[in-house]
Amino acid sequence: MRLSTQAYCKMVLHGAKYPHCAVNGLLVAEKHPPPQQHQHRGGGRDREGPPPPSPPPRTLFVDCIPLFHGTLALAPMLEVALTLVDSWCKENSYVIAGYYQANERLKDASPNHIAEKVASRIAEGFNDPALIMVDNTKFTMECIEPTLHVYEHHENKWRCRDPHFDYCEDWSEAQRISASLMDSRSYETLVDFDNHLDDIRNDWTNPEINKAVLHLC
Repeated sequence: MRLSTQAYCKMVLHGAKYPHCAVNGLLVAEKHPPPQQHQHRGGGRDREGPPPPSPPPRTLFVDCIPLFHGTLALAPMLEVALTLVDSWCKENSYVIAGYYQANERLKDASPNHIAEKVASRIAEGFNDPALIMVDNTKFTMECIEPTLHVYEHHENKWRCRDPHFDYCEDWSEAQRISASLMDSRSYETLVDFDNHLDDIRNDWTNPEINKAVLHLC
C-alpha cells in the first residue's frame, strides 16, 4: 500500500486542528476492476492448467475523509458518514479502503476496539485494507518524521507493519508540503464530518486544501 501526499497531509492537518481530541477518518483508493482470468480457446484441457490470474495492483490511498473529533463511538453518525462517503466514492470511481485514528492520549498509538471494529467492517468490502494509527509523540509542526503506524489485516487480526516501511508515495514531498501547510495554519480550514453536521455547507471533501496541496506539488 501507498499513501498519496494529499491523503497524508489531510490526516496530519486533522490531528493538528484538534490536538486535544481523538480524531478519525476514512481512506479511499481508486476502484480497480477484478483481476482478469485467462481463458483457453478450444475444448481441450491445458496440461499445465490455466495461468494464474493477474495480481491486483498495489493499493494507493489517493485521499482521506476526516470524520470526527472528540467522541468517535457514535454509531448513528458513523452510519450516516459511511453512507455518504460510499455514495461519493461510487460517483468518483473510488472505494473506501482504509481507516485512520489518532488517540487522545499522547503516548497511546495502539488501535482500540473502535478502530478495529470500523477497520474490520471496511475489510468486509475491500480485500487489501489498512488501519493507520497516528503516533502523537512524533507529531511536530515541522513534520520531520513519519507519524503513522500501519496495520494490515491477516487471518482476522490487525498486525503492525515494519515501522521502517516506506508508506508514502513520495515521503520528501509529503514532508515538505505538510510542513508548509502547517506553517500557513491550513488546518484551521480543514472540515471533518462533525463540522459538516454542524453546517451542511461545510464540505468534507476539503476542495480548498486539495487545491493547496496540488499548488505546492
